[in-house]
Amino acid sequence: MRQTLRSFISAHATQAVAEMRDAWRVLRHRGPGQFQFWLIALMIGVAAGFAALFFRKGITAFQAWVYGAEDVNFLHSFAQDMPWYWLVLIPTLGGLVVGVILHRFTPDGRVRSVADVIEGAALGEGRVEKRAGIASAIASFLTLSTGGSTGREGPVVHMAGVISTWVSDKIKADGITGRDLLGCAVAAAVSASFNAPIAGALFALEVVLRHFAVHAFAPIVIASVAGTVINRLEYGDVTEFDLITPGALQFYVELPAFLMLGLICGLVAVVLMRSIFFADQLGTALQDRLGLPRWLRPAASGLLLGVIAVWYPHIIGVGYETTVLALTGALVLHQTILFAMVKTAAVAITMGGRMGGGVFSPSLMVGALTGLAFGLIATAVLPDVSGTHTLYAFAGMGAVAAAVLGAPISTTLIVFELTGDWQIGLAVMVAVSMSTALASRIVDRSFFLTQLERRNIHCAAGPQAYLLSLLRAGGVMRPMGDPRCASREECEALLEQGLLIRASASLEAAMPIFDRADIAFLPVMTEEGDSENPPELIGALYHIDSLKAYNRALAAAAAEEHS
Repeated sequence: MRQTLRSFISAHATQAVAEMRDAWRVLRHRGPGQFQFWLIALMIGVAAGFAALFFRKGITAFQAWVYGAEDVNFLHSFAQDMPWYWLVLIPTLGGLVVGVILHRFTPDGRVRSVADVIEGAALGEGRVEKRAGIASAIASFLTLSTGGSTGREGPVVHMAGVISTWVSDKIKADGITGRDLLGCAVAAAVSASFNAPIAGALFALEVVLRHFAVHAFAPIVIASVAGTVINRLEYGDVTEFDLITPGALQFYVELPAFLMLGLICGLVAVVLMRSIFFADQLGTALQDRLGLPRWLRPAASGLLLGVIAVWYPHIIGVGYETTVLALTGALVLHQTILFAMVKTAAVAITMGGRMGGGVFSPSLMVGALTGLAFGLIATAVLPDVSGTHTLYAFAGMGAVAAAVLGAPISTTLIVFELTGDWQIGLAVMVAVSMSTALASRIVDRSFFLTQLERRNIHCAAGPQAYLLSLLRAGGVMRPMGDPRCASREECEALLEQGLLIRASASLEAAMPIFDRADIAFLPVMTEEGDSENPPELIGALYHIDSLKAYNRALAAAAAEEHS
């Protein structure tokens, strides 16, 4: 018995020593590299945090100068007493300048935002467009400063992506490292915007990287904390919304009401998203029919916004004041419904007019208004078993935003961190779960992923849907002369049937041809030239090689997501 115990202790001691040696070897060989990477993540977090801070303060200062308001948090109250022609002229001139900037510095006149960051993470090895991104940041800055009815979070996220892209290019980062650095920048930007470190880190993982790999968690948390510190050095440790009426939840009795609110908020989120897409389609159709230069399109939208602002100045900018009024229950029922409808129309006009900004702040405002309207009705119908109607405004704010962003986890945490009230968690979680479950069935998971689907970029279904588009026929083919390649005669026989693939084409284009024609390979040709430089036969793309390449890409993606 004693000998058995001694052997047991000796074996475990030997194993512990071996594990300590392995740990020391890993620390010596990988530790410096990991430390360097985390240091870069920290620096990116600081840079993205300062970018978000300067963007926010710049909008505040410029908006105060343009409108002459002492406190832009109460801009709509001040704008009510402004001459009507200034309310019309300011967003019109702002839209004109925005149109000129986007026409000059972007290839398509479109503002870059969160959807492009998601695309960069999935398809661009963690990179985004730098030139168009800087132009988009300036355009969004002017849009929000001159009355555009959007939010500042989307532009800030893309600005952070530009910073991480510059760093990734400088250090020649591979795809995994580039995506991790992109996640760090996004986390810091969101954290600095909302003073929400937990939500910032989870937003980067949930929305941008779309996985929760352990290797990405530590650097993203470091960057998120750095962004939060930047915010708190300027604004202090305060919540975004300083609320007076917290309310209390009648837990068991009211839960069905919050389930119902979640479903309604899911529908409202779909209406908000569909309105933006409809406005974009309508704007494009009118632009084509009228022959309107694309640089005038934002000015036309600014003119419409100015006309609306004459009667409803609540739509100007982020809408902080109206959101606070909803969360504190300072609005009556008809005001909440009317303001939600007008805000939805204003957001659609702004984004459909190719101005700038994001959808997160508008979705918070529309959600708070929707929740308050529901709460006013619910507490009036069943006053004896209801809590305060402002609690429904909390839940509605999170539910609409979560459905629009497709981010139930991070949005729930953002609501907590924006308000500092963790007692409302159950109500928010119930409403968020129902809204995202419903909205994700009607659109492609979220506003951003639906934007990408409308551009024929298939990120919503996961890596299996878009990896084929990253693989080129020229990189997978067997070149002519290779013993494993088909003969020239065999290739020419298929060419006579019109069966071929260009070297620059993706496997996404090749796979349907294989399925339709039921052939083992496709001749690969160079790009179309002219009579002096006709296309040449350079190889054969085999179906089996395409499947193997796709399988390797899937395995690499799975390894990254689970590492």
